[in-house]
Amino acid sequence: MADVANEIAEPLHQDAAGQLKAASFGAFLQDNLLRRLVPDRSIVLFLGLLAFTVCLSLYVFLEDNLVAVSWRMVMVDKGVHVSVMLAAAVLAGCLVAARALRVNRPKRARPSSQDLARAVDILAAQPSASAGLVRLGDKNLLFSECGKAFIMYARSGKTWAALFDPVGCRKAWPGLIMRFMDEARKDGCRPVFYQVSADFLPCAVEAGLKPYKLGEQAVVDLTKFDLKGGAWLKLRRSINRAERDGLQFSMLPAAEVPAVLDELLEVSRVWLAAHNAAEKGFSLGTFQPAYVAAGPVAIIRLEGRIVAFANLHTTNSGGDAFIDLMRHIPDTHRGMMDLLFVRIMDHMKAEGFRTLNLGMAPLAGLSTHRRAPLWNHVGERIFRKGERFYNFQGVLAFKSKFDPEWQPRYLAVSGRGMPVVALFDVTKLIAGGVKGILRR
Repeated sequence: MADVANEIAEPLHQDAAGQLKAASFGAFLQDNLLRRLVPDRSIVLFLGLLAFTVCLSLYVFLEDNLVAVSWRMVMVDKGVHVSVMLAAAVLAGCLVAARALRVNRPKRARPSSQDLARAVDILAAQPSASAGLVRLGDKNLLFSECGKAFIMYARSGKTWAALFDPVGCRKAWPGLIMRFMDEARKDGCRPVFYQVSADFLPCAVEAGLKPYKLGEQAVVDLTKFDLKGGAWLKLRRSINRAERDGLQFSMLPAAEVPAVLDELLEVSRVWLAAHNAAEKGFSLGTFQPAYVAAGPVAIIRLEGRIVAFANLHTTNSGGDAFIDLMRHIPDTHRGMMDLLFVRIMDHMKAEGFRTLNLGMAPLAGLSTHRRAPLWNHVGERIFRKGERFYNFQGVLAFKSKFDPEWQPRYLAVSGRGMPVVALFDVTKLIAGGVKGILRR
């Protein structure tokens, strides 16, 4: 501290006029003293996130765990309610957000048109339709040495986040994964793989990565999908009522989509305004005219006006289809989304597709037996208690209507401990920054 004081004092003595203004002195202190006393912003961010996670975890644990009843009663007797923990969590979160707002926003990568064309060519020879999200153009691309596989990724903070499994030739996966990790570390970043499947786990183990379950993905087997039978009675009634009330479904091929883009854009704007939301990205589709028009779009009309739509990605093999961007006019009809999904399934089945990917149910299916990792216990309690922040159970209930096969999805990271910072960086990518996370 004495050395720091001498550094401050020296220029003051050199100022013969002694007319250093208070504002200048304050700026001088900030540049010379505070930079030495205040920790690096990445450390502050990590500690804030850690405090938020611990407080929130304790809150949801104490609110729903009989083992902790005695501790909770003691706290109440002393005038301290468990909700104070939630307040502490919110305070910690606000401090972290305030700090993070001064951090550079996630860098939106823009691949060259040549690289994007190469990636689209590879899509045709692989089975996963969700890989069509590469057409968003908001992610960087890293190709394998053989040129038959790629990883799509983006940088946020000190994280290189890869989306999904590598796309393309399976034999190229191990080398491509190691190359991705090496490039991330050369850039001073941590490599992270987001929403990877169980097929990725052997590669993760060999690369020294640790998987954490994120939730489960709903995939409908179209070869078995049929609304006949008593189990589907409620859903049949819902869609029959919607059609009697005038809702009409149609599937537009890509060539016909440009003609209705203005109507689709208006539906999208109304939907975003009703949810006080901004466009997302990374693992979610966004309304970009060229992107929406790249494939078929399912629409619902009421009295000739489009009131709901969903764009789809498909594979050339005819195996898999993926529902991506879904937007609708709120409060139009309670059976509208049931009608949209069922008729999409009917149409894709008639076209010869075998599966339809409905997307993720976040934090669903986390086991909580006594040997389960801490991550699972925290995630499962947030799933049950976090409805005020996200409609976890509602998403699971809606997709469960269609009797899908639930497939686990993981976050794979290096290092020990819960991947709080990595997950926060990925969330910023999806939301478009901290402001997007806080916006409701």
